[in-house]
Amino acid sequence: MADVDEDAAPARYPAAWEADVVLADGSTTHVRPIRPSDADALQAFHVAQSERSTYLRFFAHLERLPDRDLHRLVNVDHVDRVALVAVAADADGVEHIIGVARYDRLVGEAPEEAEVAFNVSDAHQGRGIGSVLLEHLAAAARERGVRRFVADVLPQNGRMIAVFREAGYAVTQQTEDGVVSVGFDIDPTDRSLAVIADREHRAEARSVRELLEAGTVVVVGPGPDDARTLAGRQAARAAANLVAGGGATVHTVGVEDVAAGAHAHSGLADVPRPVRLAVVAVPPERATEVVRGLVPLGVRGVVLLSTGFAETGADGLARQRTLLRVAHAAGIRVVGPASYGVLAAGPDGLLNASLEDDPPLPGRVGLFCQSAPLAVALIRAVQRRGIGLAEFVSAGHRADVSGNDLMQFWADDDGTDVVGLYLESIGNPRKFSRVARRLSSVKPVVVVTAGRSGHVVPPGHAVRPTYAPPRTLTEVMRQAGVIRVDNTHQMLDVAQLLAHQPLPRGRRVAVLASSASVAALVAEAVSAGGLVLSGHVAMLAEDADDDEIRATVAAVYDDPTTDVVVVVRIPTLGPVGETLPREVAAAAARTGRTTVASVLGLHGVTPELTALDADGRSWTVPAYSTPEDAALALGHASRYARWRATDRGRPLHPDGVDTRAARRLVAGWLAEAAPRRVEDPDVTRWPPGAAPEGTVDLDVARTSALLATVGVHVLPSFPVHDADEAVEVAERIGWPVALKTTVPALRHRADLGGVRLDVADEAELRSDVAQVLALGAAHRPQGDGAPLEVQAMAPHGSACVVRSTEDPLFGPIISFGLSGDASDLLGDVAYGVPPLTDVDVAELVRSARAAPRLFGYRGLPAVDVAALEDVIARVSVLADDLPGLRSLELNPVVVSEHGAVVLGARATLAPADRADSTRRLPRA
Repeated sequence: MADVDEDAAPARYPAAWEADVVLADGSTTHVRPIRPSDADALQAFHVAQSERSTYLRFFAHLERLPDRDLHRLVNVDHVDRVALVAVAADADGVEHIIGVARYDRLVGEAPEEAEVAFNVSDAHQGRGIGSVLLEHLAAAARERGVRRFVADVLPQNGRMIAVFREAGYAVTQQTEDGVVSVGFDIDPTDRSLAVIADREHRAEARSVRELLEAGTVVVVGPGPDDARTLAGRQAARAAANLVAGGGATVHTVGVEDVAAGAHAHSGLADVPRPVRLAVVAVPPERATEVVRGLVPLGVRGVVLLSTGFAETGADGLARQRTLLRVAHAAGIRVVGPASYGVLAAGPDGLLNASLEDDPPLPGRVGLFCQSAPLAVALIRAVQRRGIGLAEFVSAGHRADVSGNDLMQFWADDDGTDVVGLYLESIGNPRKFSRVARRLSSVKPVVVVTAGRSGHVVPPGHAVRPTYAPPRTLTEVMRQAGVIRVDNTHQMLDVAQLLAHQPLPRGRRVAVLASSASVAALVAEAVSAGGLVLSGHVAMLAEDADDDEIRATVAAVYDDPTTDVVVVVRIPTLGPVGETLPREVAAAAARTGRTTVASVLGLHGVTPELTALDADGRSWTVPAYSTPEDAALALGHASRYARWRATDRGRPLHPDGVDTRAARRLVAGWLAEAAPRRVEDPDVTRWPPGAAPEGTVDLDVARTSALLATVGVHVLPSFPVHDADEAVEVAERIGWPVALKTTVPALRHRADLGGVRLDVADEAELRSDVAQVLALGAAHRPQGDGAPLEVQAMAPHGSACVVRSTEDPLFGPIISFGLSGDASDLLGDVAYGVPPLTDVDVAELVRSARAAPRLFGYRGLPAVDVAALEDVIARVSVLADDLPGLRSLELNPVVVSEHGAVVLGARATLAPADRADSTRRLPRA
């Protein structure tokens, strides 16, 4: 165990390790590194522990921590000695330690091992604090090069051993002299990541459930002097809506014109406990004070209607951060600021903690919307269509509760069948992908984003910048099985179909139309949506009688070659009548065939197109304004059904991958390039080869060594200056060889003369050297490195490019394309966002428009695509596990009939700063 140097300079505080965490009971806590100023809090934590807990932690009963031990415990270097604390705050804002986790690196023969210890407050056992602290401590340890935790535990301390095992680690243990010695590697595994994701899922789902099922609500307004201000009117409206909804007992403080049925109080101290939810509409400078006053009531969630936070600038952002720090330390989740509110249908009535005084009918669609103004328009559109809602949440500026949290809840909610999200920004795309994929596997998720690229960041949203191509967000959505649409109109079109009709069983479409021209229009629309006509196109004359209608409808639905039906009825004279809608609804319910309709006079979810199936379940054929709207929604539903029915593959685990070795290499190279601190502590000097932001360009040898850790081997190339050197290398490695210029504009461009292949002898090589040097002379400054490279010839095949780029927002992005103009000039590049599965990799290769060249295009031999996929899989695993890999390019990767050879590679490193981890992001 490392000793403490009491005369050493204070260690740099790792603020990036701070995080707000949702616990197993749905409440929150703040996790941060320990500070010297925590001495009194740590002593108070120790004194409050039971004698048993103290004995299990220290193997002895200590009534108080000795001063020297206390000093050692709170003074750490955050490298070899690390300690994290979980803190909670009381109503006065005073932080109390409720859990401690620490490691001490073992010196000598095991520098990658550290001794770990935990202590959780007796008063807070069972909330999952130990699991959270282990998760965060392991992440911090991996950043510092620790790969294994060990601990000596008393046999009766089964709870601590259980925390290790339940975290998904492979724990070894042995008992000697009455002490159990345990050890486990802390590198993430499929099982440990699954455990973390499941813990996160259950905790966040429960925290949302606490909000949506609150039986007692307090509305806090600005007081009588501000009753006519926006905040005053918001508070009065919210209180009235809660009373009218009937789903909760309502208390008010500082609200004028209180609706009958609410219990008014002069102050928060007078409100009877417990209260689970608070709706707050006060001036922004008072919001933090109000949240502190809610703590004694046991409030678990706050719907913050007020504005005046991050969207107003630096002062507002600081105000928002302070409010969240107070709320999270007290175990409170925050919806907002600038929220329109929360609607949730419950068994006792509607929880209408919102500004909406005309809520939609109850139903089985869950909607999430960030923007308050757009929430108004969205609810009106829902009402016009007759769609019933299970929940509606407006997150405003999404400072805390986000769409990810709601998706966690909806994955387990039996009352919701379809989910729709309007997202102005996505703060954590990697987590979004992980959570959305889990939800999409059980129920459809329909998403609208404020911009197609994901680069739009409205005022008030704390989102990292991104330099990713606009198609990256599309790929994130596709991998996650999300149905992405262009606007809220399309979102509701798709939602009403998926909420009221079964998923399509296939792609074969039958059309029932009132004219040939309409039928042709529908045929074009369904084809554009990826569907195919079954051949059954039925015409129903405008003057058809009831018997003709029944016979025609029966013939369409009884056709065994039909999977889905599109019905269009737009008479030129007179009404549609009751028979056709009734017969279509009954036939759809009877056969289970997915049906959409565009019928004059009907829109949305209507009783005219509703019928019961044989089991008594009600089904409604959704009605659309135009046939194109109906076909578009049907196409989205069909693609989602195929995604859900398709095996999404398995996590990538290529043989011979050692990302631990890769991390060692990168850590060492970054340490060599770290800034050298000079006399002025605010000034840094960077060594040669390191850019001011800390990037490090790897040379060929280091790039090859890094790739070798994951089983990717680069065919060696040898720099040469002239023909003599070129011939000497060729004689050494064997003929034939390839000759390449190192001029960037001509590199890899055989079509421009920068690459000469199959050079068979000395005479040919000398001639090629002269020509290539002459070609590159105009492009290369004198003395700028070796102008040529000689390399052994690889088998002939298709040249491809595989790249990885670390984006501040999206994390690692893998791209693939075929070399040459197809990718460089025309942008024919496919993208994937790790972690990928084997199916994702296969789809990535096939997504490039030039991909048919790999599969025997126009008589060319098919190449070894499996070998190419193996290379991409290894790059994906490396990029996913190595945030410090700023960029990597394999160019070209030549794929032949038997194998794939990497002929060139380059890489850039930078200090890791990934937005996503298994830890919750710090406060906005």
